[in-house]
Amino acid sequence: MSPDEARKLFAGPCDFVWGAASADDLPAPKLPEVAFIGRSNVGKSSLLNALTGRKSLARVSNTPGRTRQINFFDLGGRLMLADLPGYGYARASKSLAEEWRTLIFAYLRGRPNLKRVVLLIDSRRAIMPMDREAMAQLDLAAVSYVLALTKIDELKAGAFAGVRDAVDAEARRHPAAYPEVFATSALKAKGLDALKDHLATLAAP
Repeated sequence: MSPDEARKLFAGPCDFVWGAASADDLPAPKLPEVAFIGRSNVGKSSLLNALTGRKSLARVSNTPGRTRQINFFDLGGRLMLADLPGYGYARASKSLAEEWRTLIFAYLRGRPNLKRVVLLIDSRRAIMPMDREAMAQLDLAAVSYVLALTKIDELKAGAFAGVRDAVDAEARRHPAAYPEVFATSALKAKGLDALKDHLATLAAP
């Protein structure tokens, strides 16, 4: 798919179609699917809104842990976007929250149409222990995933280069990780076109 076609796809219709609070409530796997995951408050909803050119497709909240279900959005009848609950908000827990383990891992293991997971990494904090655990879970599930840095507008150029190099090196150590790291800013609309191009190649004809 050409860059122009990718832009048109993401500028076209995108509608909420389903919210699943349990693995038994997932919609039928009809379209190629891309899932967005990451720590609570990493900017998943903001990135989804920015990619699709909308202000309120996905609800943006300053309260970590707000998303409690998997929300599905139909992008032009060609690609399903899945917004997954954030992990890591359980303050007393040093591992992924149990609800993430059950709902999200069941989703990852049992979704035959899942083409790619976009794992968001807060560029201000780089990869944290819970991100590494999420990557290990994705490796275990043999699900192809790509790392996308968020909020790069909040970093100075020198700091950004160091973070990107570190994240790139981490990705190369994981067998299921795609060998390219995307750097984005939903606020400044940076890096969005490159990510659109990447995801559009997964869409149905």
